[in-house]
Amino acid sequence: MPIKVQGELPAKAILERENIFVMDEKLAAYQDIRPIEIAILNLMPLKEETELQLLRSLSNTPLQINITFMKVSSHESKNTSTSHLNQFYENFEDLKDRMFDGMIITGAPLEQIPFEEVDFWDELVEIMDWTKTHVMSTIHLCWGAQAALYHHFGLQKRQLDKKMFGLFWHKVANRKIPLVRGFDDMFLAPHSRHTEVSAEDIHNCKDLIVLAESDEAGVFLTMTKDGRQIFVMGHPEYDRVTLDGEYKRDLGKGLPIELPVNYYKDDNPEVPPLLMWRSHANNMYTNWLNYYVYQVTPYDLKGTPDFTHKYGFWKEVE
Repeated sequence: MPIKVQGELPAKAILERENIFVMDEKLAAYQDIRPIEIAILNLMPLKEETELQLLRSLSNTPLQINITFMKVSSHESKNTSTSHLNQFYENFEDLKDRMFDGMIITGAPLEQIPFEEVDFWDELVEIMDWTKTHVMSTIHLCWGAQAALYHHFGLQKRQLDKKMFGLFWHKVANRKIPLVRGFDDMFLAPHSRHTEVSAEDIHNCKDLIVLAESDEAGVFLTMTKDGRQIFVMGHPEYDRVTLDGEYKRDLGKGLPIELPVNYYKDDNPEVPPLLMWRSHANNMYTNWLNYYVYQVTPYDLKGTPDFTHKYGFWKEVE
């Protein structure tokens, strides 16, 4: 899939070395098609790393996608240069009048802080409400999923006894739902978090459908019945060495951290970890783009779609 990004974005050169087709604005202008408009609200501290991970995950369909990176203005990033943010990111205030086919709201290392005490919480609430009228379908990742479940449905997060850290096996449910088409019965996915929303609370929420969960890690994938809000409780976008970097970072800081589960061969952190979750992660993003973004969005991004579909087929209503 051609991903359309700014020509100077550092991730572009890395993706091209990986034989992923990345298109800049000049080349895209020659194609007489409307690209899918995807906004990414990147709340992770290492923004360039997250950019690369998400662009990889979105690169597996023939659709042309125009990526817009969004940031909150009520928080100052300490781990990404101001020049990078000024060049490649836009504030929500500058984007709020636009319509988007899809959106991704990332996680953030804020699980142990009450939502209302997060410095950008009010702005995030405004953005989450805005997605209901300006975005066809939104994926929320990890802390972003917990925040959205709290805001939209009042589901509380709870502290875990120890960090949920590593690769965990998940079972697929509701296989007819398009988001999990092509998934194996069991699959691995990365988790890295100190809190969770209980599986019982999610199952008891009449507006949500659970699509995958783990005996150890709880619910991994759930969504609203209309497909407009999708909640991923882990980090399927993580690359091979992300958990390795987190483990060695915390170890170096003297923080309490255990080996990531099912990650290192023979639990030996000196051995490069195996990449065992990428295919299902790519499958999820491809299904989302196809069934919940591309097939539902009107060409001119106007009109009100009818999301009362069955198994992923929509019609536009006037």
